Amino acid sequence: MKLINRIFGAFALTLFLATSCSTPKKITYMQGFDNGEVQAVKEQRRITVESDDALAIVVSSKDPELAEVFNLPVAQRRIGMTASGSSSNSVAGSYTVAPDGTINFPLLGVLRIGGLTRVEVAKLVENELMNRGLLKDAVVTVEFMNATISVLGDVAHPGEYTIDRDNLTILQALSKAGDLNITGLRDNVLVVREENGKDVAYRVDLTDTQNLMQSPAYYMQQNDVVYVEPNDTKKRQATVNGNTVLTPSFWLSVASLLTTISVLIFK
Repeated sequence: MKLINRIFGAFALTLFLATSCSTPKKITYMQGFDNGEVQAVKEQRRITVESDDALAIVVSSKDPELAEVFNLPVAQRRIGMTASGSSSNSVAGSYTVAPDGTINFPLLGVLRIGGLTRVEVAKLVENELMNRGLLKDAVVTVEFMNATISVLGDVAHPGEYTIDRDNLTILQALSKAGDLNITGLRDNVLVVREENGKDVAYRVDLTDTQNLMQSPAYYMQQNDVVYVEPNDTKKRQATVNGNTVLTPSFWLSVASLLTTISVLIFK
């Protein structure tokens, strides 16, 4: 009888220690990235213009009156400075890119800008204005108005977020959403991206430095969807008593019950 009690006691103690003292290995980001180490990063891919993008394009000049005819009425104030030099937060007017990658620009007519970066669009407009003798000192500023990403799943604040820079990384995107919850799977983050009319899936391991920085999904693109899968423990919380069988208290209760039964049997 004493032997049985000792066996159950040892079993309960071992189970408790095993479940309470183990350290998860897939929690720390960029493991193995030591101080002073250099890691190659996937070639930067700046955001490029796609169909249905909304762009604010502002033309500036030493002579504001000459530049004014090339600006939509509100877009100039949205990007930052009016002709008089004062700032404003007005809602912007914008150019919507057609399915064929073109916009209709004042006096210049149809411009094909699909696949270009912000800097390339600005340079194209500047060159067109100067080459046609319309504005000799044109300075053009371009801003994406509707470039966003969606961050879903096991993060602090899931939602849609604006891409506010050309080279937004997946880590910066997740930080916008308040980082992953402790129950989120860091080694299997899904990024869904539309490419050539098809949705393409990329799996990213945030704990593996090389896998992370060499992934095509390291730099975000407009309309990317980032999904963080919850771990099995959190998934089981969706069912009644889903995690009960895994708790130390459950197995201690089982051990206590078995001990009681053995006492009654061998009494």
